[in-house]
Amino acid sequence: MEPLQHRTEEHSSMVKHSENLRNPFKPTGAFIGASWFALLAGVSGYCIGLWNASMQLNEKGYYFTILLFGLFAVISVQKSVRDRSEGLAVTDLYYGLSWFATITSMILLTIGLWNADILRSEKGFYTMAFCLSMFSAIAVQKNTRDAKLVGDKDL
Repeated sequence: MEPLQHRTEEHSSMVKHSENLRNPFKPTGAFIGASWFALLAGVSGYCIGLWNASMQLNEKGYYFTILLFGLFAVISVQKSVRDRSEGLAVTDLYYGLSWFATITSMILLTIGLWNADILRSEKGFYTMAFCLSMFSAIAVQKNTRDAKLVGDKDL
């Protein structure tokens, strides 16, 4: 009987130790905050730049639409890639269309900025704000998905 009691004590110490461990799939608060901050900084910087730009209204609408299209496209790519990695069914058509939309939004922004009559520094600003927005949208989507995976309802 002695070895059984000893094993039970080992097991209870392992349970106590594992209660203190953090779930490796749960995103940290710092990463969640940094992701949201980057998304807000990218989108608000892009929009403030458009608001202050001396472009015609149709040009501003074009660049704003590309931002929204790109944000939706990268979230769609992240979701379909994640679904496939978790074994969930994603059709090849949807997977291909989400990648096509992402690449198309980048190409449309590049063509628009290439032909725009604005300073190169402004072109660089819009490019960097767009890239920051796209990357952070993926990170926010990943955090949301990870938090849902571990059952965290706080997000």
